[in-house]
Amino acid sequence: VQLQASGGGLVQAGGSLRLSCAASGNLRSISTLGWYRQAPGKQREFIARINGSSSINYADSVKGRFTISVDNIKNMVHLHMSNLKLEDTAVYYCNAVKEDVLGPVNYWGQGTLVTVSS
Repeated sequence: VQLQASGGGLVQAGGSLRLSCAASGNLRSISTLGWYRQAPGKQREFIARINGSSSINYADSVKGRFTISVDNIKNMVHLHMSNLKLEDTAVYYCNAVKEDVLGPVNYWGQGTLVTVSS
């Protein structure tokens, strides 16, 4: 599974941005698609995920501001971010979880940088 994230950039506080992640390769048995982020000096943290039943989870810090969506035809997952805050500045990574006979396997994209300015 290969994941290619795009859409990051510089945005003012209060603005919006949409991140996209294109998935390719053997996508069979992908159970979950999601987004994580890593701010400077901090650990990578969960942001949002969607599973095959379209069940969605968000981190409390982004609820009501971020929306995750999936385009099953184009094999893409998007993260719509609005009302961005300075603390949203981070490298954002898309994630795919594939169910293997030995257990779930995580795949990661290369990351896309989001910088929120005042």
